[in-house]
Amino acid sequence: MKFSIIGAGKWGKALYHAYSQKNSVVITSRHYHKIDNFVSMQEALKSEYIILVIPAQHIREWMSKEFIDNGQKILVAAKGIEIETGNLLNEILYEFLPPERVAFLSGPSFAAEVIKSLPTALVVSSQNQKLANFFADRLPDYIKGYIDDDIIGAEVGGAYKNVIAIAGGVCDGLELGNNARAAMISRGLVEMSRYGIHFGARSETFLSLGGAGDLFLSASSKLSRNYRVGLGLAKGDTLNKILEEIGEVAEGVGTAKALNKVAKKENLYLPIASEVYQMLNGKEPSVSVKDLLGR
Repeated sequence: MKFSIIGAGKWGKALYHAYSQKNSVVITSRHYHKIDNFVSMQEALKSEYIILVIPAQHIREWMSKEFIDNGQKILVAAKGIEIETGNLLNEILYEFLPPERVAFLSGPSFAAEVIKSLPTALVVSSQNQKLANFFADRLPDYIKGYIDDDIIGAEVGGAYKNVIAIAGGVCDGLELGNNARAAMISRGLVEMSRYGIHFGARSETFLSLGGAGDLFLSASSKLSRNYRVGLGLAKGDTLNKILEEIGEVAEGVGTAKALNKVAKKENLYLPIASEVYQMLNGKEPSVSVKDLLGR
């Protein structure tokens, strides 16, 4: 089976490594990378199966300007909520493709460990269970693939955990202790569940790999870009400096902005996401902690 990876960041390269174990895979991005089987975008779009690994905030633009519909099936491996519209990625993709040709990847998975072939478990969610099974079955032996049809739950979990991961980094950067981080992550799980259920997700999805699993991983490790954003905020660094040092997109930054807009529009109570948004916009982290404890 021929696959194309669109996006050659760390996660794109990790998925290229993973899917290459059982499949013929090429990879591309807007900028050239010295990788085996790197091809042009035009060539990559000829594959029957595409794995989309570009930043969430750029997906609509890519689908509008660069995607050529040849009947491909797409696995979306990005995680985020669009700032301008508050749309989940499935809502964007469905403007261009029928739902039966699209699936979504979620679950706890640091690129650095996937590329080392360390044991991992992921979830493929789709309205088309045959397609979900296909993408899950083509994963390498060291990745256990599960399938599900709660696309909203998978997407909310994957996007929201990045925001909570920023808060996790703040907790550790301020040396608040393990108790504080555990409490924050637990309440973050409640908060993301509240958000997802509001938009039609199933509550049990947030206790699965794509919910609690991904959240626990991202909110407690320096391997998470978003966690490192929180560490930087706790040190008093500017957001521009933090992102420059990380050198790649931290999806939680954009998602926090999106959540802030959606919360106001839908009258949703999202205290942790709200404080993360305010910290990203200059609020003192120690003040945010006091405000959270005082709610």
